[in-house]
Amino acid sequence: MHDIEPFYRWRDKYIASEDELSPFFGKEYDEFKFTNRVYNYYIHPQWDEFGSATLYLKILYANYDRNFVVLELIGEWNDCLYNDIMYLKREVIDLLLENGIHKFILICENVLNFHGDDDSYYEEWYEEVRDESGWICFLNTLEHVSDEMESSRLYQYIHYGNAFSEVNWRTLNPGSLLRLVESLLSNEMKLLDS
Repeated sequence: MHDIEPFYRWRDKYIASEDELSPFFGKEYDEFKFTNRVYNYYIHPQWDEFGSATLYLKILYANYDRNFVVLELIGEWNDCLYNDIMYLKREVIDLLLENGIHKFILICENVLNFHGDDDSYYEEWYEEVRDESGWICFLNTLEHVSDEMESSRLYQYIHYGNAFSEVNWRTLNPGSLLRLVESLLSNEMKLLDS
């Protein structure tokens, strides 16, 4: 896992450590010192910690004028043992919400497992973005991870699975990714209405 880096091709457009509104503003990275781990496996030092013992992220892009953010995650999402959603919500999402973000794209292809528990933080997050006509979308979740999320009934609050599972997002710029996700959401709504 130590050689899986966060996506870096948008760094000419956005760097979280240089964004005064980012929870990671001012963070300095040591490219040679591996300290963060998912269980016994070290991860690349560019991933950011936010309080979870097994889940890390990188803010790939934030646009406060267009009210959206793209986050990439790695590790195990474990609400049951470590209450990861609480840390994610309180340490990252709440700050982004305060700064006008209400459209959340989370890249989950490196989330290896999901263990759900109480859904109150997901419901709170959903209510906050819904009030602003926003949404939460998980892209490219592994099939077993989507199944685990389904068992926890996250579909009530988050868009994931099916059309959101095979998005070739690396070939797009952030604005194009936003338009694609909005198109997928629109198609999903049409299917639900029919």
